[in-house]
Amino acid sequence: MAKYLVQGGLPLAGTTGVHGAKNSILPVLAGSLLNQSTEEIRLKRVPMLGDVRAMVSILTRLGARVGYDGSDLLINTADLNCYHVPDILMREMRSSIFLMGPLLGRLGRVQICYPGGCAIGDRPINLHLEGLGKLGATVKEKDGYIEARGRLRGGEVGLTYPSVGATENLMLAAVSARGDTVIYNAACEPEIVDLQNFLNTIGANISGAGTPRIRIRGGCDLHGGTYRVFPDRIVTGTLLLAGVITRGSITVTGVIPEHLTALLELLREAGVTVEVNGNAITVEAAGPLKAIPRVVTGPYPGFPTDLQPQFLACLALAQGESNVVERVFESRFHHIPELCKMGAQIELSGPQARLRGVDRFKGAVVRATDLRAGAALVMAALAAAGNSEILEVKHIERGYDQLPETFAALGARITREEGARRELSLR
Repeated sequence: MAKYLVQGGLPLAGTTGVHGAKNSILPVLAGSLLNQSTEEIRLKRVPMLGDVRAMVSILTRLGARVGYDGSDLLINTADLNCYHVPDILMREMRSSIFLMGPLLGRLGRVQICYPGGCAIGDRPINLHLEGLGKLGATVKEKDGYIEARGRLRGGEVGLTYPSVGATENLMLAAVSARGDTVIYNAACEPEIVDLQNFLNTIGANISGAGTPRIRIRGGCDLHGGTYRVFPDRIVTGTLLLAGVITRGSITVTGVIPEHLTALLELLREAGVTVEVNGNAITVEAAGPLKAIPRVVTGPYPGFPTDLQPQFLACLALAQGESNVVERVFESRFHHIPELCKMGAQIELSGPQARLRGVDRFKGAVVRATDLRAGAALVMAALAAAGNSEILEVKHIERGYDQLPETFAALGARITREEGARRELSLR
């Protein structure tokens, strides 16, 4: 099993870019199935992530033709001919649920097993299924499988919670429906806007993404096109926080700063110098970090749950007592026992973590239990005194493309070891 070897204690410094957003490219890839023309879709700035490879494998099994041109992904779905998503691929990632909407809209039928993904808490898909039912689908669940059939028709769908995944799945389904659809209490995350922009690029007619009310005009003829996905705001935040936790100074370019407003405000509260210049963000954390009394995760534009583990790792080194409350995923604290192995002082009580800042982490052998928890452990190892090993990095590589190389270019001593062979010994 692959692992990362980290020699900590070195401040990160320099400038780096960021790849396309994982949470955008996956629903966009699913949306490519809606194109029945012979024209090709070209997606630019596609990261080579574990989840992207899994989704490409699914598209190929469904009959799509997928190829690469450098960092561009070329997709032709004219010969789509299968409505059943293979179980082994479906269970690799949560985002495979996005395939329900476009397959149902395109073929009138879809059959899947329950999706997999990170074990960060209960993530029910009832909002997806109920919404598809309101658009005319007949949904059956039996023995761990879900099957939906029917010709979709437009309608009004009100979500009881602004779920990102449900919003995106319903958008993808409604594009093929007869008549217009309105989604109320829709999620407002930037990735929703990205999906709208992509679908409109290939011929859809959608408006309102980024607000709680989205309107989709169904029945438009879709075609090929070229689209460049948004930069990954979670990777951007992770890189910035890595600079902060190592007491360094880094600049991340090619980003959309307004997507990270909640994080940047908290960093300033913690005493970090933050500078925004166009599409670049610079952070500098020369002095001690200040504790923050209360940080609460929530839907956009609130503080994102996907940055909670990374920010919590920083607060574990802040002077004083901080409190982090997780309001999105109830089991998103698997990184806490691992951080405590490195010397953090954290008490967990239900959805709240209480942190008493320590001066320094110490190197340790820790295990990545999920994607963002793994990123937090890499950051902690970069700041720690001594050497660390991060195990189970397959979770990290689901959402970060060449993370060791990115950190190494900023001055870190980090390498990836595959099996028994070391690419570089840490001495």
